[in-house]
Amino acid sequence: MTTSTLTKAVLFHETGGPEVLKIEDIELREPGPGEVRFRVEAIGLNRAEALFRAGTYYYPATLPGSRLGYEAAGVVEAVGEGVSEFAPGDPVMAAANFDFGVHGVYGERVVLPVESVISRPDGVDAVTSAAVWVTYSTAHGGMVETGGLRPGDHVVITGASSGVGTAAIQTAARIGAIPIATTRTAAKKQQLLDLGAAHVITTDHEDLVKEVKGITGGRGAELAFDAIGGPGFRTLGDAVTPGGTAVLYGWLDPRPIELSRNWPLTVHTYANLVTARTEAGRRRAAAFIGSGLRDGSFTPAIAEAFDGLGQIVDAHRLMESNAHTGKIVVRV
Repeated sequence: MTTSTLTKAVLFHETGGPEVLKIEDIELREPGPGEVRFRVEAIGLNRAEALFRAGTYYYPATLPGSRLGYEAAGVVEAVGEGVSEFAPGDPVMAAANFDFGVHGVYGERVVLPVESVISRPDGVDAVTSAAVWVTYSTAHGGMVETGGLRPGDHVVITGASSGVGTAAIQTAARIGAIPIATTRTAAKKQQLLDLGAAHVITTDHEDLVKEVKGITGGRGAELAFDAIGGPGFRTLGDAVTPGGTAVLYGWLDPRPIELSRNWPLTVHTYANLVTARTEAGRRRAAAFIGSGLRDGSFTPAIAEAFDGLGQIVDAHRLMESNAHTGKIVVRV
């Protein structure tokens, strides 16, 4: 255990582009009652963090000196009074169920409430562990638990080259559903097929509704799983079979969301806190993710692994470029 009273963390004092992120020394405190302190080995980046940093997330940054980051893997250094679930030396992950302006995990060491810490899957390295929790728990919670995806169902997955998108492809395939991935151009088509997509639709060049109807024998998909929203949500609804379901889990398009008139249509919104805020939800997600990693059906797509907190600005720039497929990770 370190005896230093300081640790390095990524902070920002104003909202803006990646350049507002700064590495600073902050006080390293002992964990209080019900808290866990762990040494961070790898950080997984999420689109929500770019929105938060830019001031466009659904809650505001804690300025000045806002923390950042939902997802990290590391090793427990110390536990506070009343914590029996973990002990020093245990490999763990952050559960992403906290205000990251206060508890953000971009840093060398972090202190989190015990309910924001989960065990890492057995035998899984830190980089892989940092890339699985948010992506696969969102895919499972949004498509299976909320959307009711079943074996044999067709599911249209938008933003399919993102971390959640690639996890959604593998999650659908694992339960016996048929993943239809969408991407704007053909540049990422083969990568998505290699990751397990049964079909890939390039929306800049192909008619989404026509293609989905062709794939499904004219019925339409049973489920749409959408990260984008905006006017395009109406087109997704048109591609769903009557009586089907559309689950919206993101708002990459900030314009007002439009609904299809392809009724009856069930529409859900999904936030990952639905899964992560309860012990039962965390247990179900951890079991599903762990079993998929063990049997090889889950192989997280790592777009790039940067070395060191000093690369965090470059990592955010890559995330905002949309040129990558899968998850961006920073080793600490």
